[in-house]
Amino acid sequence: MVLTDTADKIKSMEIRGAGRIARAAALALSEHAGSIKSTDIASFSNEMKRAADLIAGTRPTAVSLPNAVNIVMASMAQATTVAEAKMAIGSKAFEFVQSSKNAVERIGKIGARNIRDGDVVLTHCNSEAALACLIEARRSGKDFTVFATEVRPRNQGLLTIRVLNEAGIKTNFIVDSAVRSFINEIDLVITGADAITVNGAVVNKIGTSQIALAAHEARTNFIVAAETYKFAPRTILGEQVEIEERPASEVLPDEMAKNLPYVTVRNPVFDVTPAEYVDLIITESGAIPPQMAYIIIRDYLGWDISEFGKEFDIDHHD
Repeated sequence: MVLTDTADKIKSMEIRGAGRIARAAALALSEHAGSIKSTDIASFSNEMKRAADLIAGTRPTAVSLPNAVNIVMASMAQATTVAEAKMAIGSKAFEFVQSSKNAVERIGKIGARNIRDGDVVLTHCNSEAALACLIEARRSGKDFTVFATEVRPRNQGLLTIRVLNEAGIKTNFIVDSAVRSFINEIDLVITGADAITVNGAVVNKIGTSQIALAAHEARTNFIVAAETYKFAPRTILGEQVEIEERPASEVLPDEMAKNLPYVTVRNPVFDVTPAEYVDLIITESGAIPPQMAYIIIRDYLGWDISEFGKEFDIDHHD
């Protein structure tokens, strides 16, 4: 079944990267909708809600996933028949996927303008949007060098250096803990994001906050490349983005762990970089300072604080 197969692949990180996860979820919901045999709209809606909950629960930190699910599911709100609902879901899923791909291309063009000839750029993890900035800069004829981290424990940096190598970009591959040793050679840091909160804090692959701190200390610009659907609307109410922890076996093999009964492995996948360490967030709608994150949530994701107030019966005062 496409839905459960996609959910399993997202959970196991066979499908990885916030944008790819979001697109896969949208398409899986569309295919699942098409496979439902019921002609009763209430039954259809219940089954789609079950499917949405299943796929949205696979990766708790990547806010692109619930945002994509919500966007697709909202399309069936006005449907009165199953046929209308299926058509709405299929159309919205296709629209989302195309919009997501176009967003990465647009971010690449904007981000490339921030890279100069002769720059040394550091990137962390395997961000589709961040890589788009680097590839577009190279395509436009700029000559620069990249430092790419290995990204323990899943070694996503190996994916990054393959992409950079194919693009003909000169790259230094370093272990995560070597960033501080090289930061004074770096002119610009570009990373992606898995979630951006209302106050502009950035949730990204573990190690990002340490890199941002080192960049801040060295007065090196720190740029985040992220599609608008990676902004987290519910942080308006003070909700915290849940930081996913993955199995200990990714860090310490089970065979070794069983001989270390007093050792507990902690394996958080993400960390939070404060807004004050971020110089610019590049979205498909333009480049903004982190303090303008609320504008993205309000104008591009369609959320306003008054809507949350109605939902939770909060009394707002002018």
